[in-house]
Amino acid sequence: MTLKITLLLSASLLVLALSCLAQQTNTVPDQLKPVWSSHITGFPAQRFNDAYNNRILAQDVNRLVAPFNNRTESRYWQSEFWGKWFTSAVLAYRYRPEPRLKAVLDDAVTKLIATQSPDGYIGNYDEKSRLEQWDIWGRKYCLLGLLAYHDLTGDAKSLKAARAAADHLIRELKAHNALIVRKGNHRGMAASSVLEPICLLYNKTGEQRYLAFAEEIVKQWESENGPQLISRAEIEVGKRFPQPKHWFGWEQGQKAYEMMSCYEGLIELYRITGKPAYRLAVEKTWDSIYKTEINIAGSGSSAECWFGGKEVQTLPINHYQETCVTATWIKLNQQLLKLTAEARYADAIEHTFYNALLGAMKPNGSDWAKYSPLAGHRLEGSEQCGMGLNCCVASGPRGLFTLPSTAIMQSSKGVQVNFFIPGNYTFRTPENQPAEFIQETDYPVSGKIGIKIMVGRPERFTVGVRIPSWSTQTQLRINGQAIPSVVTGQYAQITRTWTSGDTITLDLDMRGHIVYSGKGNFAVLRGPIALARDMRLGGPHVDDALIPMLNSSGFIDLQSAGVNSDGFWMKFKADFKIESHKEGPNDPISLILADYASAGNTNNDSSRFRVWLPKLFDPKDQK
Repeated sequence: MTLKITLLLSASLLVLALSCLAQQTNTVPDQLKPVWSSHITGFPAQRFNDAYNNRILAQDVNRLVAPFNNRTESRYWQSEFWGKWFTSAVLAYRYRPEPRLKAVLDDAVTKLIATQSPDGYIGNYDEKSRLEQWDIWGRKYCLLGLLAYHDLTGDAKSLKAARAAADHLIRELKAHNALIVRKGNHRGMAASSVLEPICLLYNKTGEQRYLAFAEEIVKQWESENGPQLISRAEIEVGKRFPQPKHWFGWEQGQKAYEMMSCYEGLIELYRITGKPAYRLAVEKTWDSIYKTEINIAGSGSSAECWFGGKEVQTLPINHYQETCVTATWIKLNQQLLKLTAEARYADAIEHTFYNALLGAMKPNGSDWAKYSPLAGHRLEGSEQCGMGLNCCVASGPRGLFTLPSTAIMQSSKGVQVNFFIPGNYTFRTPENQPAEFIQETDYPVSGKIGIKIMVGRPERFTVGVRIPSWSTQTQLRINGQAIPSVVTGQYAQITRTWTSGDTITLDLDMRGHIVYSGKGNFAVLRGPIALARDMRLGGPHVDDALIPMLNSSGFIDLQSAGVNSDGFWMKFKADFKIESHKEGPNDPISLILADYASAGNTNNDSSRFRVWLPKLFDPKDQK
């Protein structure tokens, strides 16, 4: 990293630190916060840099701003795209603070604020249609973008514009005597997800009207007309309301993306108020989503709604696994991880990131699939609203660029390793001295992770290292000495006096294991990676039935067949039996499997792929 970029990074982080210090209104503090700086390398950096250069910097900002000047809309959601792209771009800048991106951010904010009416309105709807359809949803994203810019720079104009926009919304709802849950779509979840920036605005200003508005939104949730996101939290997310007559109409209460966006706002309100019911509702909903919806690639939804999809994920499913859902699931887990420091949320993020999220991103980072099936073809989504992109192209980077700031995080007791991403991470110890983590690994190609700790003087603090829930055989060492009693699915908390040059090594269990779905299908997992067959890899047809050959320990032996070659990140060779019409022995054959993110994911054409493989039924094997 050049000196110029390093200085820019330090200045940016100083503004962030001062901004965080000013926000003292939270009753419940987060357990984790970002480290002081990070410089990421390896394969993840390639993906971040591809999206940075070919999606974030390639966006035509003028096209995003144009609808705010025209103000002729009565139905569609052009106004979301500026905020989605902008919040992604701010995260990307925090990851890699380049002057050229900063100039783009400055220009984008200036041009958006220039569209604001004297009454405070920022949006694209004609006057008679305001508050309806996607108007408030679009205002939410403008607020999030303006507040993200204020966090980054401390710019007073962006905060002033955000306050004026929020005040206008509050006045307008009151003037029309309108319930926010009766406005917009999906039982008011789209409109009332504005809860998140309203809470953030209260944190910045301390103005009680914003807290009162936030509480009013949640009160309306629980009305007869509302989505009842608290009282129905114990009900499966795919069964909270009857199937609607109009799938994308107001009565649709299972809309996945909007529902999770509301719960992101409820977490922010919990931080402010400390009301246990708010946190409990989010955690119960998280449990429901994880247990009934999240599939082997780490995402879910059909036609953008929850539907109990985990149980039927081996079937061909219409419009499966929307990227907006994938990115928002990551963001919801990031919120809970920061709040609680619990390993289950980091496990979920990692699973989704390496499979569903990277699988939705085009290899060069320029585009994102709208839907990502578990079998078939990964295809480009259609343009929406005449904007040259769709909601998922805008959402994908919002999930992607959350990872750099949460790979390693600070706690009051020390530092916590959430994700095994190579790079250099600087932080402040509990005694406020600068320290550095140097993480070296090619994970998840291998399960070997090495961390070197550099600190000015010896100091006692705690390092938490996540032990993934799938790693049943794990070796953790400090300076070569084994740490006993490592618990799967938790953080190994290592409290000691650290000196410069101390090392932590972690060997994770990367054996291939088989997951069965009833008697008809199976899938192969290796660490956090779901493997798939792809027509480009040769062998029998991807739909042919197979029997996996397991070793004496019940695992499938996987041998590396290449890394970063032929358009695939990872390839592995494994033995299977296929249907034989000959008499006599049916000898196994070797087939090549690839990581899900690479399967069917090409820059030019589509290749048929399959994650859930049909299992050959043989009555001789039945017991």
